[in-house]
Amino acid sequence: MDKSTRIPTNLRTLLILETLVRSDRAMTATEISESLGLPKQTVHRLCATLERDGFLARQENSKRYHAARRLRDLGAGLLYNSRHHIARRQILLDVARQVRETVNFVVPEADGMSYLDRVETDWAFQIQLPIGTHVPFHCTASGKCFLASLAPKARRALVSALTLERLTPATRTDPDELLADLADIARRGYSLDEQEFLQGMVAIAVPVTDCTGRFVAALAFHGPTQRLSIAGVIAKLGILQDAASKLRKALFTDE
Repeated sequence: MDKSTRIPTNLRTLLILETLVRSDRAMTATEISESLGLPKQTVHRLCATLERDGFLARQENSKRYHAARRLRDLGAGLLYNSRHHIARRQILLDVARQVRETVNFVVPEADGMSYLDRVETDWAFQIQLPIGTHVPFHCTASGKCFLASLAPKARRALVSALTLERLTPATRTDPDELLADLADIARRGYSLDEQEFLQGMVAIAVPVTDCTGRFVAALAFHGPTQRLSIAGVIAKLGILQDAASKLRKALFTDE
């Protein structure tokens, strides 16, 4: 008997999900079966069940599967469990104490970047973007941080699929200009919002990665131009980078 047939169905399901979330691209059921050494018929059946139950979705006009909202919500829930949530919260509080502005932990979703956690500034004048708010990819520090983390081919494909709506005079609506900005971000390791999302607001973001170096979230802070300048936010880049390193260790290692 093939050893693969002895693996319980629930474990096979977990292996399929693990294979997909570790991949940097969508995969067909055949590719998943070849990667795991499981029977094609079994993988096709389990993928169809996971798609029906909302854990997987297929790319339009394609047989390739990717994580769907229910699986992303499960991942977000794991990040929100007690130990990880407490550790993340303490790190965000420490950043907020140092930068004295609103600090955000932002994750990518299908319809934009989502604020998973945040610590508000104690200034009377602040820009409100509550937890759960979705903001665009193309004109926010966190969104551009995510786009820049993609491989160049995937980056171009996603930018070509976005609606580059102009929200302020500074918003980049030309795909080539945006791609050039993203290439710069990928090289330097941080992104800026220079009043591209809201006039009178600037922001900076750095990537939070897992132990394999894959993008998980953006760590960012923003504030009004009455208090912050671009030079001022860049001067605090080291605070964000140190915190991103702490988040990686707290969330993705057992140390």
